[in-house]
Amino acid sequence: MNPDESRLHYPFGEQLPAAGTVLDVAPGVRWLRMPLPFELDHINLWLLRDRDAETGREGWAIVDCGIASDATRAAWEQVFARELQGLPVLRVIVTHMHPDHIGLAHWLTERFGVRLWISATDWNAAQLASRSTTGFGGPNAAAFMASHGLTEPDAVEKVTRRGDYYASMVPQVPQRFARLMDGDELRIGEHAWTCHAGHGHSPEHISLHCPALSVLISGDMVLPRISTNVSVIDIEPEGNPLPLYLASIARMKALPADTLVLPSHGKPFRGLHARIAQLTAHHDERFGALLAACAREPQTAASLLPVLFRRALDLHQTTFAMGEAIAHLNALWHRGQLRRERGADGVYRFSEAQRQAAQTQ
Repeated sequence: MNPDESRLHYPFGEQLPAAGTVLDVAPGVRWLRMPLPFELDHINLWLLRDRDAETGREGWAIVDCGIASDATRAAWEQVFARELQGLPVLRVIVTHMHPDHIGLAHWLTERFGVRLWISATDWNAAQLASRSTTGFGGPNAAAFMASHGLTEPDAVEKVTRRGDYYASMVPQVPQRFARLMDGDELRIGEHAWTCHAGHGHSPEHISLHCPALSVLISGDMVLPRISTNVSVIDIEPEGNPLPLYLASIARMKALPADTLVLPSHGKPFRGLHARIAQLTAHHDERFGALLAACAREPQTAASLLPVLFRRALDLHQTTFAMGEAIAHLNALWHRGQLRRERGADGVYRFSEAQRQAAQTQ
């Protein structure tokens, strides 16, 4: 456990729900985990006791779905057989469009004949990505990463060949949805849940807060052990998502400090305000490290990966790391603290703004 993590409180200790089983974490709130084929090997999903507003029928709302894989479907089958108390699924809620969250939404909504609930922005982004992978695979992504210094032929070829990255985990997206927006109040069973829209990690991520239970389903916006990935991708190359992310989590400080946070990765915890402060400090430290490196000599996003990530990265991790490095550099560039120039080789390099200004005088 790292020092930051040790400052949080984990009310369930080392308890984890085994595959196909659940743990009750609050009245009417059940925790389950699904496998992921990455180093980050799990996603937390949630079952909320629900009631159909029109018919009064009792059942469950599913929050997030897991990727489309045989292992995830098999785990869901166990949950359906053992953990629903004989009640149906009444709706599927998805926090955002990333594959581990929306991957099986089509399968679940079709199976139970229910509606998907999601923000309109993330529904549209999922539709686009499932038809043509964006961001982390395919020729456009490879060219974008090469323009930021990831030019090794083997890496370019591997990223280019990942053209089905998203669609392999999200083969279909439901064609109809119910829209979630910031400030919306959902009545789920006995309780009201307020939607908190967050930006930067995905276009319009929806977290859910229940004041009566003092529970926040944070999705990927606030995680206890790792920092949320915030990336710039090929379809918005000059994007500036990191300030949006930091502003989004800062707004969550309006929630009570002792809120039980249910994250998508890691364990449920208390210490929301402390974790937001840690994440803010983490990114401030990264900004400082990048400014120092760019003051020494012009840098590419690829050359800065060892500054930001002090361990070996596989291809999957490298693609996300590149997106995150560019996000930090773009934030400093938009602030005016760095300058960006594209060389004759087609690669962007960032340097200290004052230093470069002095050289040109």
